[in-house]
Amino acid sequence: MSAYLAVIGECLVDVVHSETSAPKAHVGGSPFNVAVGLARLEHDVVFAGRRGDDDYGRMIARSLRAQGITALLDADSSPTSVARATLDPTGQASYEFTLDWTLPGAAELEDKFCALARQNKPAAADTAGDDAGPLEHLHTGSIGAMLQPGAETVKGVLDRARKVATISYDPNYRPTLVPNREEARLQAEEFIARADIIQASTDDLDLLYPERSHRETMEAWLQMGPAVVTVTRGPSGAMGLTRAGFAEQEAFSIEVADTVGAGDSFMAATLSTLRGMNLLGASRRATLREISTDQLATVLRTAARAAAINSSRFGAQPPTAEELTQALES
Repeated sequence: MSAYLAVIGECLVDVVHSETSAPKAHVGGSPFNVAVGLARLEHDVVFAGRRGDDDYGRMIARSLRAQGITALLDADSSPTSVARATLDPTGQASYEFTLDWTLPGAAELEDKFCALARQNKPAAADTAGDDAGPLEHLHTGSIGAMLQPGAETVKGVLDRARKVATISYDPNYRPTLVPNREEARLQAEEFIARADIIQASTDDLDLLYPERSHRETMEAWLQMGPAVVTVTRGPSGAMGLTRAGFAEQEAFSIEVADTVGAGDSFMAATLSTLRGMNLLGASRRATLREISTDQLATVLRTAARAAAINSSRFGAQPPTAEELTQALES
């Protein structure tokens, strides 16, 4: 394994209900979907998320193997988390959750990442010190960064990872899980202050900051430390903000099957594009902060195209590298 991208957060089984078909179970969770999106874009990916030693947990393990994703954690004795999604006639999903988000301590997780780093470190790098591991970027968000007790552990992992990796965060806020808006806002801002790349949806912004405009929230978040803030706007496209300026991207015209996983495909393509620009990794953090508006526009266009491909088919089905390249060239 060369330098890898890691994702820490929930993996669960989505049981999807709609008016037109029988319930279907498939593996999901926003962080899991981002990991799959990155793997399909031909990156080495490590996923840190809990699952139970049960039928649903084994379904998750098979999915990780099928995508070539390395699982950092073994199954445990608690039940695998479940999300029950209901699709409305437009394909928009609403969720109910049965969750267990308990993780080993941050220090133990760091040890697991370090062990993986030592296992895959070239022999010539043995004298380079403990920081010379292959972890290049760490993504988190959604339930995994909001629900306790695991969210506090994730925070500790990010603090430890920053010395070698850049960090990305997607709040993907669920009021049904954290109904107290002020509590959720404070929790989100603790992660924003630790992150280099932020993605949110206009729904997230409306729920967390109903008193101010989307642009005002993006500017406030940028002042907290991140280098890049992007916001998805559904059929209205996406927008992004860096210290160099603001950029917008129209949505691509498609026939929507549903929107499950669209934002996660956007996130995966954002990270993949930034990596292609050689802007990920702690050693490149200062360069990432200098990203130009032209580079930002390229990121938004690529990520929006990935989200459109995902939304053109049912369920979270991010594009492969070949599919995304062909779509961008067409």
